[in-house]
Amino acid sequence: MMQTTLIVKGMTCGHCEKAVHNALEQLEGVTGVEVHLDTGKVDVVYDDAHITIEKMKEAIEDQGYDVIV
Repeated sequence: MMQTTLIVKGMTCGHCEKAVHNALEQLEGVTGVEVHLDTGKVDVVYDDAHITIEKMKEAIEDQGYDVIV
């Protein structure tokens, strides 16, 4: 298992937090997601044999947020 922290811009409320959490949680290979709304950081635990950071970024960007790795 791998772990990364993504910086997500544009999250301002609980709905934003839930949208990002759900988008990542649905991806095959993602086993843990913790969204920190106050800092904009998202900690992700994942299996790099099944998912890439680029795919995680795309899933978040599809929700309307900007991602900085």
